[in-house]
Amino acid sequence: MNSPHASSRSIAAVNWVAFKTLVSKEIRRFTRIWVQTIVPPAVSAVLYMMIFGKLIGTRIGDMDGHPYINFVVPGIIMMAVITNSYSNAVSSFFGAKFQHHIEEMLIAPIHNWVILAGYVVGGVCRGLAVGALVAAVSLFFTRITVENPLITVMVVVLTSTLFALGGVINSVYAKSFDDISIIPNFVLTPLTYLGGIFYSVKLLPDFWYNISLLNPVLYMINGFRYGILGSSDFPLWWSFFVIAVFILVLAAIALHLMNKGVGIKS
Repeated sequence: MNSPHASSRSIAAVNWVAFKTLVSKEIRRFTRIWVQTIVPPAVSAVLYMMIFGKLIGTRIGDMDGHPYINFVVPGIIMMAVITNSYSNAVSSFFGAKFQHHIEEMLIAPIHNWVILAGYVVGGVCRGLAVGALVAAVSLFFTRITVENPLITVMVVVLTSTLFALGGVINSVYAKSFDDISIIPNFVLTPLTYLGGIFYSVKLLPDFWYNISLLNPVLYMINGFRYGILGSSDFPLWWSFFVIAVFILVLAAIALHLMNKGVGIKS
């Protein structure tokens, strides 16, 4: 007769294998078509840096005591990370629903949080890969010394995790491929563009400054900018607090939806 400890170890081993397999699948999925998943964001970043950093930036001068190109680079990197973390999770999870192989994982002896973690880590890996490429491309336009490497890594990983969770939630409710583009187009894009990528919110009138404070992306971009440049529009703890709260809330929602089988078991 197997002991409870042996049974627990066996279940843990199964879940670990499932997690590694899912993460490996997700990484292979976006690296296999790297021309479509990794290169386009880097091309877009080059255009942003050329137009806003070099052409317009030379006329603007400094922003918060930094050359304008240095000011916008952290925001451009973070925008690429956010978009690709979200896109990978939403498209992959919805693809699993559409092809009906998500059911195979749900009936397997795998915890739902393991499945969720696998898709989230896959989204994080793609977000970080694209972010690293955009950061490398930025070296052709400017030279930036990372002031706080640990803070930089922590902010970008946590932010990527947050938006990968958001992607899973979007895919749970999505009923068609058109549905997975609604949030990126009408929510994600406005939030990122109005999140202080190209300007300091200190320059805004009081009314718009107060409105901007409701944008969570603003704190993420400023936290990342602090890690790279050492300056931010807000105290650093604001950034970590906002990110942590959203991660906890979205993780709880995503896990609840999976446990209930919303959009999956119907």
